[in-house]
Amino acid sequence: MKDQLTALGFSAGWRLVRALPEGVARALFTAAADRAYQKNGPGTQRLRGNLRRVVGDDMPDTLVRDGLRSYARYWMEAFRLPSKSKQQFLEGFFMEPESYGLMKKAIAEGNGLVLALPHVANWDAAAAWVVSHGWQMITVAERLKPEAVYKQFLDYREGLGMHVVPLTGGGRSPLDVLGERLQEGWVVPLLADRDLSRNGVEVEFFGGRTRMPAGPAILAIRTGAPIYAVDLWYSASRVEARLRPITPPSDGPLDQRVKATTQQLADAFAAGIAEHPQDWHMLQRLWI
Repeated sequence: MKDQLTALGFSAGWRLVRALPEGVARALFTAAADRAYQKNGPGTQRLRGNLRRVVGDDMPDTLVRDGLRSYARYWMEAFRLPSKSKQQFLEGFFMEPESYGLMKKAIAEGNGLVLALPHVANWDAAAAWVVSHGWQMITVAERLKPEAVYKQFLDYREGLGMHVVPLTGGGRSPLDVLGERLQEGWVVPLLADRDLSRNGVEVEFFGGRTRMPAGPAILAIRTGAPIYAVDLWYSASRVEARLRPITPPSDGPLDQRVKATTQQLADAFAAGIAEHPQDWHMLQRLWI
């Protein structure tokens, strides 16, 4: 029954939130975020602890409220994205010109790109912007429970124009599939600030130790594709972005090169998150 109610809740969200005027939807989701802030439940407490790692002990508690509002904005926008047009995808996202030039040049030359990003702002809007340029894109999705919710998210992201392979339970290794697509010139974005496999690479991150997935580094090293860490943040009316180039070592054992590359990603993520901490949606335990 709980699984059925969860699936029905997401299904209703995609139908009902799209039907509301945007101003009404935004006000409702902001109010929900403020209620969560006042209730101070486990997720809010975890977000507070994670942001304190970023900002320090003198962190204003209003940052937690703003973080919850940003997280609510992500969900409001996610429920409304399927009703938007290609032109709206392009207008609702902005990439800094230098970064945009890097992407455009690589794709024009037939090269794939690995884009590694933390859970910041609205990564679905970023993906919709990529595919609205006519660029082929493939990513990996965590197989959520219940299965009906996973199917809804799969339909949602494929409806935006992404190709999606499951992290587990697919017919082939996701790394093999993504590697082939990279060699065909596809864009491969991967959420990479939290390890879901328990076999990730241990890195230093905001003064503590955590594990991050090895996949982005392995793909870049195997294929020679350029790899970038992605900063995303919210402005008043859109999502904005910049790319931070990562340079994997060319010599040494593979495991050491993967570790060094993943540490570069962690450092780049930290720099971007520190600039816009309210848009980092990390309500889970992260540090070891």
